[in-house]
Amino acid sequence: MVTNLRDAKSRFSELVKLAAEGEEILITVRGEPMVKLTSAVVSARLGDRDAWIDELTEAAAREQSDSPMATTQSYWDESRADR
Repeated sequence: MVTNLRDAKSRFSELVKLAAEGEEILITVRGEPMVKLTSAVVSARLGDRDAWIDELTEAAAREQSDSPMATTQSYWDESRADR
């Protein structure tokens, strides 16, 4: 669907709903294409989902460990160590 900016402003809620349902909306300014409104929902492939779950699991394990967290000061100290 192609619409101009004035129309898009007055029908924004409707256009967002259409985009969420999968339709691409092209918004023009003075007849020139400027913005494409599309759905932010990305269909995840199974492999991507598994990698994401693994990453979250590892992050949770690191958070629960007793190892001390690095602080901003420790980063400064490391960067100044050779001075």
